Amino acid sequence: MKINSFKVTPNLPQNMKFLEELSNNMWFAWNWPAITLFLKIDEKLWEESQRTPKWLMASVSQKRLEELSRDKDFIDHLNFVEKLYRDYQNNKDTWFNRNKGQGKENFLTAYFSMEYGIGEGLPIYSGGLGMLSGDHIKSSSDLGMPLIGVGLFYQKGYVKQVLNKDGWQGEEYPENDWAHMSVEPVRNTEGNNLVVDIPLGREIVKAMVWRVPVGRTSLYLLDTNLPENAPAHRTITEQLYGGDRENRIKQEIILGIGGVKALKAMGLKPSVYHINEGHSAFLLCQRIIDIMQDKKLSFEEAREIVWATSVFTTHTPVIAGNEHFDFNLVKKFLEPYVKELGIGWDAFLDLGKETPNAPMFCMTVFALKLSAYLNGVAKLHGVVSREMWKNIWPGLNVSEVPITSITNGVHMPSWVSHEANELYKKYVYAGNNDMTTFEQSQWNKVKTIPDNELWHTHTIRKEKLINHIRNKAVIQARRLSANINIARDAGNILKQDVLTIGFARRFATYKRATLLFKDLNRLSDIVNNPNRPVQFVFAGKAHPADTAGKEFIKQIFNIMLDPRFKGKIVFAEDYNMNLARYMVQGVDVWLNNPVRPMEASGTSGMKAALNGALALSILDGWWDEVGPCDFSWSIIGAQSYKNDNERDEVESQALYNLIEQEIVPTYYDRDKDNLPTKWIQKMKDSICTIVPFFNTNRMVQEYYERFYTKAHYYGNILNENGNTAALAKWRKDIASNWPRVSIIDTTGNIDRNILVGESLKFTAKVTLGDLRPEDVVVQLQLGLRGLGGAFESVKDSEMTCKGKTGDFYIYEIELKPELSGRQDYLVRVIPFNKNIPHAWTPIHVRWEN
Repeated sequence: MKINSFKVTPNLPQNMKFLEELSNNMWFAWNWPAITLFLKIDEKLWEESQRTPKWLMASVSQKRLEELSRDKDFIDHLNFVEKLYRDYQNNKDTWFNRNKGQGKENFLTAYFSMEYGIGEGLPIYSGGLGMLSGDHIKSSSDLGMPLIGVGLFYQKGYVKQVLNKDGWQGEEYPENDWAHMSVEPVRNTEGNNLVVDIPLGREIVKAMVWRVPVGRTSLYLLDTNLPENAPAHRTITEQLYGGDRENRIKQEIILGIGGVKALKAMGLKPSVYHINEGHSAFLLCQRIIDIMQDKKLSFEEAREIVWATSVFTTHTPVIAGNEHFDFNLVKKFLEPYVKELGIGWDAFLDLGKETPNAPMFCMTVFALKLSAYLNGVAKLHGVVSREMWKNIWPGLNVSEVPITSITNGVHMPSWVSHEANELYKKYVYAGNNDMTTFEQSQWNKVKTIPDNELWHTHTIRKEKLINHIRNKAVIQARRLSANINIARDAGNILKQDVLTIGFARRFATYKRATLLFKDLNRLSDIVNNPNRPVQFVFAGKAHPADTAGKEFIKQIFNIMLDPRFKGKIVFAEDYNMNLARYMVQGVDVWLNNPVRPMEASGTSGMKAALNGALALSILDGWWDEVGPCDFSWSIIGAQSYKNDNERDEVESQALYNLIEQEIVPTYYDRDKDNLPTKWIQKMKDSICTIVPFFNTNRMVQEYYERFYTKAHYYGNILNENGNTAALAKWRKDIASNWPRVSIIDTTGNIDRNILVGESLKFTAKVTLGDLRPEDVVVQLQLGLRGLGGAFESVKDSEMTCKGKTGDFYIYEIELKPELSGRQDYLVRVIPFNKNIPHAWTPIHVRWEN
């Protein structure tokens, strides 16, 4: 039976026409006045719509719209929101415009990610990666930065979690109602839907392009669910991370290669490409192909441009978590592109191999080798990543592996409660409407907030959290049981005046959601202390294929039913952006206890801190840059353990000790006005320390200043006529002459005592083959040799060429040692070219033998 459809839109009164524009831009999702405007239309429908304005506007009656058009208060509110929106869109005095400098007229960054958490009404996210991507886009909009997002248009949301009576996670995949979401089709010059052709092996897949307006910028999504595609191809973009390995590689080709094709079809010309995790790394292939064809360049020449203008962010601190594909699978779908690249199949596979004998093609390795700007997402994660991927740069000290770090942040307007935000407006910004700035001196004003106002704000949000959890529990109880008493009991769980600790995140086993339950008797003593009780709220989803993660959920669910913990330990079903917001805005303490160093960054604790919650965390991810500190608590164990059981035993005991001996006494220590003044002081110290740095405005600014501007600069240089050919020749000369490069240190033995500050001369004889001195840099590295023999450089100094004697160039340098004690040094030669970001890819280093 064929079902036809047509679209009916609300007939908005003239003085309410702005609602249509507002409903089509995700700007509303981080602006409370806009949200309250929709709440005034119909609060019940707003909640039923999953906070989706277009769904709300399509569902509200015409009679209600007419009533609102005559409601002066509503129209005044509408006009106020419209002014906020227009001022935001028309503001030219943005951070980017104030800081862009010269040569940025054609600057545009294309940001590729598999998922985006823009708002709960746009369910194309699963977890932390999506939250970060969404916050990256939103902060770029706030800063006025020319940055666009590229992703996939999923027919179904990620997973709706449904627990059965035993606590086992089941999954539902609700269809996304795109007709009622803030998304619109992109049209071509003829006014038709824009569709791009994407080769997949011997077949062509068509993908339609959609646009999501996000404040001042746009997110573009590719959709293969088109009638002209074969059934197997229509389902490629059906579900985030859905299907088998074959469907996954298809998704990643559509995202990366299709994304580049879509931008080109729209006439958009990014000067910088940012690959957020390895899923979209195939975009590098299409970029090279396009440049080869458009500029008539060789693969080597085109690769220089792509490499110098590509940014890659890795998020996964374990090898197994990075995307790997079987070689045959890669060949099945990528063969047409390899032919266009003209480099041969083996050469292409080498780009995805960590080592020559690697058994699979790794997307992370592919991105690392073809991108000049590489980073982890916290300082500790940068250290882990350099160690993890050091084999790609043999001959380099691990500390020099060119993977740096830019620590994640959160988009403050998306995660701060409107009650806390009003406090910050009053005391931190003090009438300054530019809330895109996060100066430390400004946020120190948090300490001027009266204790009773800060605590009152926190208790309001805590009450809202408890009510929200109760409502969810009642709905769940009614679904699982016909017993009315069970539903009634569910409506009475948790207490307002009890210390509340929250844990919410993806239920990967390394995050150790069950660490708290290592000793149930001791936990019972903590929870049921008659004078100073503690309650816990858990939430999170396991990946549908993660049986171990589901077992963790089941364990917590069953402990929740234990009479000792009933109503005091709660697992909230179906964790999503809305529940996350309630939790980070309402708990007293945010618990984070992953296995160090497996948490790349984590951002939920930042969101909780923004709202005044204190941290109880392992020193991992972003928290390793904060703790130990006086305003929160760090779970500190041993440097190493015999096994996992010993680690969990030691760290669970440390967790119990902190709760019993420090957290509980501080929380329940009250003054004559029943205010926990010591606790409130910690809240203030936490907010003014964490918020100014751990926000995505700072993060995006850092990407711009450290990566985007440089990529844009080198892209402009390499796109000038002749520069890529000269650079390709230089690369070839380096490779062919490098076997003839050698160093002889002629400094001689330094067997006398050297005083700090005394001048010391070093000399070296260097052969360069047919290379010129300007093609290389000769460096003296001062440092120390460790116990294992590894050399750690403290200072690199460039030596000066003094001329040539026979086959040798003579290099010299005078240094004044600044530290006392033993010092080691090495001399090395590395390539140099002013037209490239750095010389480490491909790797050429010659050390003195």
